[in-house]
Amino acid sequence: MAYREKVPDVGELSLVAVDPAAHAELLHGWVTQPRAAFWGMAGHTVEEVREVYAFVDGLATHHAYLILLDGEPIGLFQSYEPEADPVGERYPVRPGDIGMHLLLSPGRRPPRNLTGTVGPALVRFLLRDPTRQRVVVEPDVRNGPALHRLERSGFTFDDEIDMPDKRAQLAFLTRARFETDHPAPPAD
Repeated sequence: MAYREKVPDVGELSLVAVDPAAHAELLHGWVTQPRAAFWGMAGHTVEEVREVYAFVDGLATHHAYLILLDGEPIGLFQSYEPEADPVGERYPVRPGDIGMHLLLSPGRRPPRNLTGTVGPALVRFLLRDPTRQRVVVEPDVRNGPALHRLERSGFTFDDEIDMPDKRAQLAFLTRARFETDHPAPPAD
């Protein structure tokens, strides 16, 4: 278990490291859905998904987690150090930057606005390290719903950038903005 937090009115959110062999079929079912088109893995086989996450698992700079809500998998969360990622070649990386990707499962979605509900817990997980000062994201510019959610979540849009597989909208969420908008939850 990498992280656990009680999300009011939703349940217990936990993060567990992706096990490429054990989770490839589940992840394949998510990343190949039409609604996950921006994830860029629509044509992947189960074996290719396993290989991708085995590669990620071997990196010290990138991490993949299953998001569980009350023990049930609801999504995939990835973190990365921008200086060790193609995005870091496209903007001036600052000390304390940490990148993230989020894909919620296409199945049963517990509450409305699930992203807005679990998003703060995921950012708190990233900011547990006091040296982390800014969260970086780079969604596809065509992904309107994601851009809208990021804006509502306090991210500031920066330049559009060309990534190897997409035109992306660079956006940042500072620790100060996040902590102002999302005070720490009460201790259990």
